[in-house]
Amino acid sequence: MSEAKFLSLPEKRRPRRTQIERTAETRSRILAATIESIGEVGFQRTTAAEISRRSGVTWGAAQHHFGSKDGILGAILEESFNRFSDGLLSAFEDVGRSASLARRIETFIDAAWAHFGSSHYRATFEILLEDAAARKSNSASELHDRSWQGEILKAWTRVWRQLFPDIDLGRQRVMMIQHYTISVLSGLASMQLLAGEVAPFVEDELDLLKRTLAREFRLAKTSVKTST
Repeated sequence: MSEAKFLSLPEKRRPRRTQIERTAETRSRILAATIESIGEVGFQRTTAAEISRRSGVTWGAAQHHFGSKDGILGAILEESFNRFSDGLLSAFEDVGRSASLARRIETFIDAAWAHFGSSHYRATFEILLEDAAARKSNSASELHDRSWQGEILKAWTRVWRQLFPDIDLGRQRVMMIQHYTISVLSGLASMQLLAGEVAPFVEDELDLLKRTLAREFRLAKTSVKTST
């Protein structure tokens, strides 16, 4: 009896990527490698050679996509703030306008901490520290072309207005509370960065921040009711 012969099916070829897809992938690898390097060995040791080694992309190719190291750092900042804004907006869409005030505050702080506690923010924080030092020494930097503090406050304010349209604190009070909230979150992130691990009591401190916002909002509501 003759052995049965099986026809092997031709292997499916993966569709060829477009130039746009290849460019996006290369840029993503460079940014990811830079973030990884800053997180593991620090800003100063994240050199052109280190970025090339980790990304598997030649420095010439990296310069083609970003122009310089400052170009890569600027792209990381932009990506980080886009992630921050998108995360807050996504959280807002999930919770909805009809949620209780306590639920909205919890969602807001949790979504913000998801950003501040991330590796992207740690890289962002180190880049901004270096940029601040460069500003003091008046050295030229492409990072000076944009106010990143302004960018984060714009994203913050957009979601704040959507999550808390029923809270009338007044413009100056809102700005103060926003700055306070950012200070607490960035402070916790800094402690986590210095410790090299999750900061102790971080959940308790986040809960305290939520209670602080709830108290401020209740005072605002009471003030509105008293004045009417």
